[in-house]
Amino acid sequence: MTTSFPSPDRSAQQAAEPWQRTALGANLLGPDGALGVTIFEEITALAAAHGAINLGQGFPDEDGPPEILEAARAAIAAGANQYAPGRGVPELRAAVASHQERFYGLRPDPETGVLVTTGATEAIAAAVLAFAGPGDEVLTFEPFYDSYGAVIGLAGADHTTVPLRAPDFQPDLEALEAAMSGRTRMLLLNNPHNPTGSVFTRKALTRIVELALRHDVLLVTDEVYEHLTFDGAHIPVASLPGAAERTLTISSAGKTFSVTGWKVGWLTGPAELVARVRTVKSFLTYSSGMPFQGAVARGLGLPDAYFTGIAETLRRKKDLLSSGLAAAGFRVHASQGTYFVLADCAPLGVVDATDLARRLPALVGVAAIPVPVFCHPEGAERTRSLLRFAFCKKSEILEDAAGRLASLPGKL
Repeated sequence: MTTSFPSPDRSAQQAAEPWQRTALGANLLGPDGALGVTIFEEITALAAAHGAINLGQGFPDEDGPPEILEAARAAIAAGANQYAPGRGVPELRAAVASHQERFYGLRPDPETGVLVTTGATEAIAAAVLAFAGPGDEVLTFEPFYDSYGAVIGLAGADHTTVPLRAPDFQPDLEALEAAMSGRTRMLLLNNPHNPTGSVFTRKALTRIVELALRHDVLLVTDEVYEHLTFDGAHIPVASLPGAAERTLTISSAGKTFSVTGWKVGWLTGPAELVARVRTVKSFLTYSSGMPFQGAVARGLGLPDAYFTGIAETLRRKKDLLSSGLAAAGFRVHASQGTYFVLADCAPLGVVDATDLARRLPALVGVAAIPVPVFCHPEGAERTRSLLRFAFCKKSEILEDAAGRLASLPGKL
């Protein structure tokens, strides 16, 4: 079964059951009601079938810091294998609070303002389910990470999008202002941004906060790539004037420490808002990752050199792959952060990136994700020729991928 796209008339096929709303929100429900698989599953299967280098899914191929790996092993050996406290182990909540103060001057209360979650994905889901429902609108920028659409659909809320346009993929602030209304309950903001690799400017973030204040909109910020920026330090939304009291900040260990399989995330913010999210989270997983939580706490206390070092290493990998894509004939959009770089295949005479993504593993032995799958129909047309490539791989793998991609023009 292949990935499905929603009909342009989304209201005509408004799904009745929760699973249908979830599938529709994630672009997995076709106009005929057929259920598709995620593009990640489809492209990963194609990569495996053709022995391709998988630059589709955003996971590293190297382990994280030895200190935290050993801490996890030691915790397992010491018997830390039962339920963690629902809010998270005190050590990790204290470490998250210290991290926020150390890097950003924020001071969440580790007792009431920090919640440990099963990855950032659960934090996002619990936040949306806690505050949005039928009759509400949840705003995101577009392209959007597919889990946003899925959980907004599950909540029964309406998903409204505001475009991020090439070449810089910065928020369209006039469109954002026009999109906000009395029905707007929440702005779900991802910065640094997946899939575009953009990092929103302070000016844009400040304006977003001003609009949220004017319209009484809750800000939920997905900042999992906070330490993976290439052109300046990350700016948390909660650190901007007027934002703290209406902002829930989400991050995780997966990207910062290259342990995406541990699924340890956290949410910070005002005690009252965090308590409401905790109510929902308690009946999703309750708790998880007991032996990993102390290890992540240790990671958050690593010296500054670790955090600057991971960004610099990733910058070199980004430059390596970007150069290879440009040499292969793609128009490459500069990545300012995250694991990802966008490449436009239009200069190669290809306008359908989704079709090319399905052919690429067999053509040259490289896999990528088409950007239209992160969009509603209008946005999918706007991003029709864009592919997302992940550069969070070993340098020798990226060099091999660049060499393979160099042969693409002659095979189209």
